[in-house]
Amino acid sequence: MLVELTGAEVVHHTRGGARLSEQLNPKTKLGARTQAALTQEHWDYVVLQGMSHGPVSSPERFLSSVERLCAIIREKGAVPILYATWGYLRGSVALAAKGWGYDNMACGLADAYRKAAENNHALLAEVGRRFYELSDAKNLYAADGVHPNEEGSRLAAEIIATVIQEQEEKKRLREGTR
Repeated sequence: MLVELTGAEVVHHTRGGARLSEQLNPKTKLGARTQAALTQEHWDYVVLQGMSHGPVSSPERFLSSVERLCAIIREKGAVPILYATWGYLRGSVALAAKGWGYDNMACGLADAYRKAAENNHALLAEVGRRFYELSDAKNLYAADGVHPNEEGSRLAAEIIATVIQEQEEKKRLREGTR
């Protein structure tokens, strides 16, 4: 979806349940692949998304991983974007299993991502905030109440694309004034 919206080349390094700290660990298959890509290839933007509840359940680990990844990304001349995710579906089994309220999880995620973005001068794609705003009007969740459905995925891609497009416009304006 992001390719369709931006025309950019998109490569993903993902695994269900992976935390950002795994991307830093060259001893894991995912980490080795990510470290090689970050250090040996050229990127304009690198989008970081923590495991769904990680920023709330392990905030120090999340913030530390974001800091380390952002340093690597910036060192290679790319711009980090934090893909701020959403709380689990209100009333879902997954939310009940964590013992959290919807508002608490959604706000905790938003706060964690905002803090990480500010601390690391990273761009912020506030997908979770938009999910929260639309929670009573639209169903953006897959049947598991954790992942997005197609409409939720489209919304996420649109928000990330907008962040990139706005940054590109700022860059063009800066270069035009030199």
